[in-house]
Amino acid sequence: MDETTNDATLRGRVRAALYGIAYGDAMGGPVEKLSAREIADRYGRVTSVNQRWHRLDEDAVSRNGRTRGHGIITDDTLMTICLMEVYADLGRHIDAWDMAGPFVRKIAWEKRWIPELEKETMLIERLFYPEKWIFHRLQLAACDPRQGGVGNMVNCGAAMYAAPIGIVNACDPKGAYDEAINFMSGHQQSYGLEAAAVFAACVADAFRPGASISEIVDVALSFAKDGTNGAIVAACDVARAHSGSSWDYEAVVGELHAAMLPFSPMGDDVRHGPEKAGVATAAYQPSRLMSIEELPLALAFIILSDGDFNKAIEDSINSGRDTDSIGILAGAILGAMAGETVVDQAILDHLNATNKLDIYETADVFATAATGIMSADLKREENRHQQVRYLVEIETSASNGETT
Repeated sequence: MDETTNDATLRGRVRAALYGIAYGDAMGGPVEKLSAREIADRYGRVTSVNQRWHRLDEDAVSRNGRTRGHGIITDDTLMTICLMEVYADLGRHIDAWDMAGPFVRKIAWEKRWIPELEKETMLIERLFYPEKWIFHRLQLAACDPRQGGVGNMVNCGAAMYAAPIGIVNACDPKGAYDEAINFMSGHQQSYGLEAAAVFAACVADAFRPGASISEIVDVALSFAKDGTNGAIVAACDVARAHSGSSWDYEAVVGELHAAMLPFSPMGDDVRHGPEKAGVATAAYQPSRLMSIEELPLALAFIILSDGDFNKAIEDSINSGRDTDSIGILAGAILGAMAGETVVDQAILDHLNATNKLDIYETADVFATAATGIMSADLKREENRHQQVRYLVEIETSASNGETT
């Protein structure tokens, strides 16, 4: 594969994708779980990473010792970085056994700076229960790695860090989809697993020379099954109905949320408290009819913004609910499409300093590993073509009565 696509190097695209993830994460983190109306009432419109976390006035126990705001990233970015490190360490494609081994070691046994906790510790100390499940199910319960996701709460937790799988399969959406299913089955099930694989396919297609937004959406729909497919269709239909014209943000967000309701019954009620203990719900249960909201909404806002990087992320985040995850999905896809032209150096410097990161260095190490993996893929494909050609020639000769 040529390293230059649309005047953007592979390395530059990887940098921009990771920047888009961190940017969407840091901007969305302070308002996560607020509704669109609550965000508008409290913030007006979120347009910067420099926002105060809406829970900062709560006591430390209530917020589990965490802090956010003013550029702090969450587990979305940290899990993505962990997966990039796994690829760099192994230098090959991955499967559920790598979730059970190398990835579990990354999140549960290797210390790193956790910005929300303001200390160096294991990432698992910060993770939400569906992500802690990886450690419980794969190490403590020692299950078959392919069955790791069975029994987990179905959510967007796998999708939020699936971008590296798309990158190592750049220009090969099917390869990305298949590898994501294989690897993420160690973490998620049902429509949570499906969304991760479809997102990886979208990222892979975003690297394709000349890829357009409509083509990336078509790729998503070509792989998405059942409720995930229906939710993407519903969200993108709303977006296309308003794209290219002046549209009212509040009204369109309302339409998008209405379109998601048949596939995701939570609505704005995304908080968990003691009042929900023992209450039956269709949310988070395995189902062929359901979908996470984050990926369909991210694709819709990409359409509505006509691919404008900053606008798509801002629109995603101001729509409320799982703001950081919607933002990172849009940021990863558009960053991969555009390359470093979308990177604001001042914001990049702020994200690095605030989170004790070097986003470009992390991206570059991973890009080198991805290039090696794709080069090996090309060599295998060339060898396979030679072998197939030989077999076809032999069969043709035999059919013609020739001897060899």
